[in-house]
Amino acid sequence: MKKLDFLYLASQSPRRSQLLEQIGVRHELLLANAAGDAPEDAEAIEAVLPQELPADYVQRVTALKLDAAVARHRRRALPVAPILCADTTVALDALILGKPEDADDAARILALLVGRRHQVLTAVALALPDGRRLAALSVSQVCFAALTPAQIAAYVATGEPLGKAGAYGIQGHAAAHIERIEGSYSGIMGLPLFETAELLRRAGAGCLAGPEQAVK
Repeated sequence: MKKLDFLYLASQSPRRSQLLEQIGVRHELLLANAAGDAPEDAEAIEAVLPQELPADYVQRVTALKLDAAVARHRRRALPVAPILCADTTVALDALILGKPEDADDAARILALLVGRRHQVLTAVALALPDGRRLAALSVSQVCFAALTPAQIAAYVATGEPLGKAGAYGIQGHAAAHIERIEGSYSGIMGLPLFETAELLRRAGAGCLAGPEQAVK
């Protein structure tokens, strides 16, 4: 089969696009709810099922997002290429901590995390034009320093926690309060590059540049 020289990234996250650029992966965005599109209910896809464990949750949501992206691609009659989806969740033991509803909710979530170790799980899924699907899961450990309520409030006031699972972004102001990580930094950001590159290599996709192309 002819190697494909680009993929579709079905994600609103600018960080995921930047991470793909970092390793030289040529991609185009395949976003939901474009003009004339059928509406998609992202909240329903991301709803947690009763008693669902974090690893099961993030892999199920990623698979559903990939289903929606494949259907979106088909409806738009776009050129054929692999489709990549990812989803990230933060977990404190078995408790799934999603995106905060507002600033107060962000402060509540952060109060649970500070001074403790938690997990960041990112699932990646790839749909290929021949019908194959490949998937991977990255699990990392993150340790926050103990923060005072005033420090939490100051971080929430930056606006950075909103829209992020676990109410923080490791690539932003929160990095000043993270004592230690174990695992994938890029996975904590939202797209584990090693696992993603392995999926592309397994798929034989030509959109993954070699080292001489990726390094500028």
